[in-house]
Amino acid sequence: MYMENEPFLLRPSGKDYLWGGTRLNDEFAKNIDMSPLAETWECSTHPDGPSYVASGALEGMTLTEVLKARPYFLGSHALDNCTLRSHSAFCPWDGQLPILIKFIDAKKDLSVQVHPTDQYAKEHENGQLGKTEMWYVLDAAKDAKIVYGLKHDCDAQAIRQAISDGTVEKYLQKVPVIKDDLFFIEAGTIHAIGAGTLIAEIQENSNLTYRLYDYDRTDKNGQKRSLHIDKALAVANLNSSMEPKQPLRVLKYRQGTASELLCRCKYFEVHRMIVNTERRQIVQYQSDDVSFRILLCVGGCGTISYGNDKCDLKFYKGDCLFVPANSIKFNIHGQAQFLDVKG
Repeated sequence: MYMENEPFLLRPSGKDYLWGGTRLNDEFAKNIDMSPLAETWECSTHPDGPSYVASGALEGMTLTEVLKARPYFLGSHALDNCTLRSHSAFCPWDGQLPILIKFIDAKKDLSVQVHPTDQYAKEHENGQLGKTEMWYVLDAAKDAKIVYGLKHDCDAQAIRQAISDGTVEKYLQKVPVIKDDLFFIEAGTIHAIGAGTLIAEIQENSNLTYRLYDYDRTDKNGQKRSLHIDKALAVANLNSSMEPKQPLRVLKYRQGTASELLCRCKYFEVHRMIVNTERRQIVQYQSDDVSFRILLCVGGCGTISYGNDKCDLKFYKGDCLFVPANSIKFNIHGQAQFLDVKG
C-alpha cells in the first residue's frame, strides 16, 4: 500500500568522463555500462543527469516528474526560496531540486576549474544557478591531493600566460587529503580533485564548470577538451587562499546512532549519521515540513521499515534515499553510515 510521504530509493545517471575509474561499479554496485565510470548523479533533477525512482509505487519515474507533481515534497523552505531566487533555474513547480548529490571516482586528476556565483550565472548563463559545493572524502590514495585556491596573490594576465606556457601548476595550492576529510568549495575558488580520490559531493543544482587547465589531455577521439579561460578568470578568486583546515567535529550519541555536523551553508546542511542497531534496536527517522532530506549511504547496509513494519526497504553501500518533507515516521535497522543532507 502506497503512503504519500514515504521514502524511496533513487537510481542515478552516470558520466564517463576520461579521468574516471571503475570503483563506482566495483565497490558500489552501480551496474552502469560505462567505462570509465567517473560520476554517478545520485540525487538530481538536472537535465544533464536525472535520477530515477527505484522503489515503491513511483518506481521508474524521474525525480523531476515526481517533484513536478508533488512540489510539497520539497518543504516550505524550498518553496519560499523559489520566490526569493525566481531568477534562477531552480523552481520546485518545475520539479527542480535546489541541490545535486554525486559520487566521484577520480582515477586521474580532474581539470583545474572554477564555478560561477549565482549572480554571474544569472547574468551570463541564462538564469542558471552558480555552484558552491562540499566534498566528503570517502577514500584517498596514499599521496592523494586536491587543488584548493592559489599559493600567492596573482592577476589574470599572469594566470593567462601560465596557462599558455603550461606552467600554471606553480601557482596552485595543493593540499594532501585522507579518508573522512571534508572541504567546502565556495563559488569562485580555483580547485581540482586529484587522482586516487573517491568523493561524495553535495552542490547547488548546476552543471556550470569553467576549465582553466586540463594538462593538455585528449579525449577518446584525440581532441583536447575545451577551456573556458575568459569566463573562469572573470569569476575566479585570484587572491591567495589559506590552506583549508579540517573543522572541529563533535559526535553526538543516542541509542543506536551518532551524528556530527559536517557543513552548514545557505544552500545545504550536511550531517554524518552512524547507525548501529542491535537485534531489537531501531533508529526512528522523520523529516519535518520545512525541508526534504537525502540519506546517502556511504558504508554498510540495513533495512528501512514503516507502516507497522509491513513495508521493508533494503539499502546498501552507495544507495541514495529521498525522504519527502513531512515524511511518515520510519525505522532504520542495521550497521551503516549516511550523509544526511538537508536542502
